[in-house]
Amino acid sequence: MSPWLPRVALCLSLAFGTQAIADDILIGIPTAQSTAAGVADHADWLNGATMAIEAINQAGGVNGRMLRAEVVDIDVLSPEGTVGAFQTLTGRGVHAIASSFVLIPQPAMDAAAAAGVPYMHGNTQLASVELVEQQPQRYRNIFMIDPDETWYGYGFVRYLDRLIDSGQWEPANRRIHIVQEQIAYTQMISQAAQRAIAESEGAWELAAVTDIQFPVQDWTPVINALRAEGAGVIFISHWVAAELAAFAQQFAFNPVPDSLVYLQYGPSQPEFLDLARGAGEGMIWGTVLGTPRSEAGIAFREAYMARHGDNMGEVYTASAWDTIHMLARVWEEVDPSDFDAVGDAIRTLRHEGIAGTYTFDRPQQRPLGYPWETDDLAEGMPHLIYQVQDNRHTIILPEQLAESEYRAPHWAR
Repeated sequence: MSPWLPRVALCLSLAFGTQAIADDILIGIPTAQSTAAGVADHADWLNGATMAIEAINQAGGVNGRMLRAEVVDIDVLSPEGTVGAFQTLTGRGVHAIASSFVLIPQPAMDAAAAAGVPYMHGNTQLASVELVEQQPQRYRNIFMIDPDETWYGYGFVRYLDRLIDSGQWEPANRRIHIVQEQIAYTQMISQAAQRAIAESEGAWELAAVTDIQFPVQDWTPVINALRAEGAGVIFISHWVAAELAAFAQQFAFNPVPDSLVYLQYGPSQPEFLDLARGAGEGMIWGTVLGTPRSEAGIAFREAYMARHGDNMGEVYTASAWDTIHMLARVWEEVDPSDFDAVGDAIRTLRHEGIAGTYTFDRPQQRPLGYPWETDDLAEGMPHLIYQVQDNRHTIILPEQLAESEYRAPHWAR
């Protein structure tokens, strides 16, 4: 177990501050605060990062130096807003940038690369890590903390086979209806799911693909299309929690009988359960960067909720905590101002965090995903599948981390 995990307990009463001095180690945290997208996830990340910073400072900091967050607003929907936030942070002399995600990765990566500053992020985009692999010198100090988004599509289809093999679910039919939003992230997920269907050699069939455009004002045409198709699996490749909650409410009154409904990622955002008002019951979703219900995960959840309330995001809270602790571990051994030395140290790091095991010693500089890229849970980041049960996010896959079995939803005959 990582020596950093016991610090989770320190979060239980983190209400202290740190005197800002010139010798502080500065961590840039670009945080969406005033834009139409990303606010909930970015708030989760900032909360988790702040808890980690305060815990480390309470324990004496890093070699006696205090950590300090530099927070700037970011517009993740525009390249200009993304670059502006990153340039503001590098202009303030931050020693690293720790970011939940941006939607347009290359402008952020280029801004960080221009300064050479270590940049650790949860963009969850294949485009991010492909740039690192293709231009290793330029992007040498840029690291993604999770597997890429393709597993939300490809891995989910493979998880369906496991769910059937477990005896927990018998599909009404083997047809999958994909509803896809138009940004690159959701398109990539949809394409990965379609690839997995094609590779299943007839075990699964693509029923239809229905396009949606953010913001979705009315789900009625989509639900009508779903009902007309009658697929056994409904795959919503969208990520905005409020809009998925609206889908859940409308679907609950006019469901596709016996269907399994997968909402991809968006229910992880804290507002989903509140806005769905019970209509999300029985629906499933997944994340490649979650908070397993391990001993450390449970302790962190309790500490976080004591500080920020019960409505905790499942994804970016624990991963932010882990990221700050990874940086602190490296800085204990390497001068924070020597960016390339820090990057070299991250590449050799193995960190057993709350969300999983982080390693970066491969061309894409991101961890392995379990169970798709490693069959050893201790060596990767688990792809978690949740089902809303009793208005609570409950892990049902993988089997080693499951809290409960899959439950047939109320619209199953």
